Amino acid sequence: MAGRLAGRRALVTGAGQGIGRAVALAFAAEGADVVAASRTAAKMEDLPALNPAIAPVALDVTDGAAVARAVAAAGPLDVLVNAAGWVHNGTLMDCTAEDWARSWDQNVTSMFHTIRAALPAMLARGHGSIVNVASVASSITGVPNRAAYGTTKAAVIGLTKAVARDVIASGVRCNALCPGTTRSPSLEARILAEPDPEEARRRFVARQPMGRLGTVEEMAAAAVYLACDDSAFMTGGLLVVDGGQTL
Repeated sequence: MAGRLAGRRALVTGAGQGIGRAVALAFAAEGADVVAASRTAAKMEDLPALNPAIAPVALDVTDGAAVARAVAAAGPLDVLVNAAGWVHNGTLMDCTAEDWARSWDQNVTSMFHTIRAALPAMLARGHGSIVNVASVASSITGVPNRAAYGTTKAAVIGLTKAVARDVIASGVRCNALCPGTTRSPSLEARILAEPDPEEARRRFVARQPMGRLGTVEEMAAAAVYLACDDSAFMTGGLLVVDGGQTL
């Protein structure tokens, strides 16, 4: 059987690890041709062996000119997934001006670059799906020690709604995936950086009412839904996948 994304071409940023990598694999399994982008090409070396429909490309999503070149080289896209991002750990008082600027650059301005580069061809063809990975740590809820991250992810939600409204009659959709705490290399690195990693891990799990963390595969499945025609009547929406964290 043909997959739900058969015949479609997708660009997935942040594909070196975590949710972005899982999305690239899930899209390819559903029949898409996937351009997988990450700043660190070495993290994606095994992806073509796992699925030959995946073509890795090294890309710094904070570099607007490089993004424009990568999107042009990829050809007209049917799907754009913005999964690249960075988590600053700390309160506002722990956040330096450099941390603040990096959070905006990697979490918001990167999406400005990719959407501006991919949208014209989508509009010209009259179809397309943009999936922005936001977070429940955003305008949805406050999370301790996520001041810069939560602020920028709230901006991602605003960007998603703005783009969706501007192109609503064009055949192009734009939605946001809002994960709860998800087991990923990024989270594992933050846990191991804590003075008591096991206690930190317990705290992360404890704030999930289901009693466990989400998986990157679960988030990728949600991204497939947003990208494919199953969600054809959805735009400007937020898909919250958080194990009940925000109930």
